[in-house]
Amino acid sequence: MCDIRLFRSAKMDYETAAMIWRTPYNDEMILNNAAYHLQQAVEKVLKGALECVGITVPNTHKISKLVKMISDHGANLILTDWIDDHSEMLGEWEAQTRYDMDFLVEKRKLDAAMNEIRIFLDVNGIKDELREEFRDAAVKERLLECLPESKRECSDLELNCYYIMFKKKIGDLS
Repeated sequence: MCDIRLFRSAKMDYETAAMIWRTPYNDEMILNNAAYHLQQAVEKVLKGALECVGITVPNTHKISKLVKMISDHGANLILTDWIDDHSEMLGEWEAQTRYDMDFLVEKRKLDAAMNEIRIFLDVNGIKDELREEFRDAAVKERLLECLPESKRECSDLELNCYYIMFKKKIGDLS
């Protein structure tokens, strides 16, 4: 069952990574924590999008496997080239950053990931500002018609996430 809480949690993981990344640090291992939260942000968005098309998501942290599943099942998600090209690296960050005490994320890789994952979240509407698609009031109205009355009063982030869930249905209504 598709649940926008995964998307909300992904946004919080990104914000946690950004907070760590911006904080001056004396120990390079702190960057591992930021990398872990970035990996989690991507993983949760991918799993959320798969659930929205009815796919039972496997118990995996392998971003490359989830990226392939997104492509194979037509989930309503834009995969950026960077996410696709760096899926193996991101998957490694899940365990290595937490359990390998000799592993240190390179600052330049973390810097690039911060920027590129922000782009990935933005193009998929995992942000507080309304998606570009909602510039067309008719699109927003069609989406609201898909939601139960109790869900129609929601934040812009939630509305963006519901768009991921119902994009195909909205398209069918036009």
